[in-house]
Amino acid sequence: MASSVFPKVTLSNGLQIPILGLGTSHRGGYSHEAILHALKKCGVRHIDTAKRYGCEEQLGTAIRESGVPRSDLWLTNKLWHGDYGYKAAKQSCLDSCSRMGVDYFDLYLMHWPEGQQNGLSNREVRAETWSALQELYDQGVCRAIGVSNFLVPHLQQLKEDCSVLPHVNQVEYHVYQQPRQLVEYCREEGIVFQGYCPLAKGQALGDPTVLQMAEKYGRTPAQICIRWSIQNEVVTTPKSTKIERVRENCDVFGFQLEDADMEELTQLHDGRRVCWDPTNVE
Repeated sequence: MASSVFPKVTLSNGLQIPILGLGTSHRGGYSHEAILHALKKCGVRHIDTAKRYGCEEQLGTAIRESGVPRSDLWLTNKLWHGDYGYKAAKQSCLDSCSRMGVDYFDLYLMHWPEGQQNGLSNREVRAETWSALQELYDQGVCRAIGVSNFLVPHLQQLKEDCSVLPHVNQVEYHVYQQPRQLVEYCREEGIVFQGYCPLAKGQALGDPTVLQMAEKYGRTPAQICIRWSIQNEVVTTPKSTKIERVRENCDVFGFQLEDADMEELTQLHDGRRVCWDPTNVE
């Protein structure tokens, strides 16, 4: 599968992020073989990771072993909220670059809207941390900067406090969790919306509606869920440590869900989350 089959989404600064990538995670969410297969056999050029996941060094090794030029890759990394604050954020980014053996990240995200600093509000910590990311962006250490798990109030405050809007907001997104107001706000502000957990940690794979669609289109339930996300123009990063699953998750560009089926899947929204809930973070 050639990488040319992966469409791209244009950020507000003109950079283009592949609409489909491979995610990693902590607690066994990294597989050297799966990363190599994705890069060498599936045409994947978008890898999403985080300091929190503890696999930066291994991922850097896999990328070098793959032989794919750094300039052809889109690497996203995330700043853990224990490293928020101006000095800590800058140092953490540079340390992550060092661990991965790269000079820059294509996208660097604040991982969570809550800060962990005594005497400062979450809003103050976010603004101070974001100023560090803006400098890293100006210096070219990060080609784009963004946030993860931020809701509309968090984004509105950042807009008031800072001079550069996030290029991306990465949030839980699947058929059961469709934050429509947040998606709409991001698009109005020119912030690319990216979704993680497109399979709802496997919960969506046994859904009767999803299974019915899989049978209709001759595809797997996972492919139906990922295709639905992509057709909603959401940058999507499914995670898997199994080679056959990585291959399956990448093979979603050879078919199109009909409008009526897209709408039927959209109706599955019930608000459930399978990951962190940032709702109560001020």
